[in-house]
Amino acid sequence: MAEESLLEFPCEFPLKILGRMEAGFAPQIVAIVKRFAPEFDETTLQTRPSSKKNYLSLTCTIHATSREQLDSLYRELCDHPMVVMVL
Repeated sequence: MAEESLLEFPCEFPLKILGRMEAGFAPQIVAIVKRFAPEFDETTLQTRPSSKKNYLSLTCTIHATSREQLDSLYRELCDHPMVVMVL
């Protein structure tokens, strides 16, 4: 039995990615996001450093077309060594 999704595709979907504050973190994440959502406009990327500047939170809102797209994107982001958490 196929799992039902609470989302209706296509839709705008915000991804929150938390990573260590390291040089190149944001560009590497944007490159991954663009592989799965080529229309992602990186000028809409929202960034927010943690209070102690140890971590950086990125919010990327993509035009999601399927559950498979989101699952694959989440897997690749979670496997990235700089990523701590993806919501």
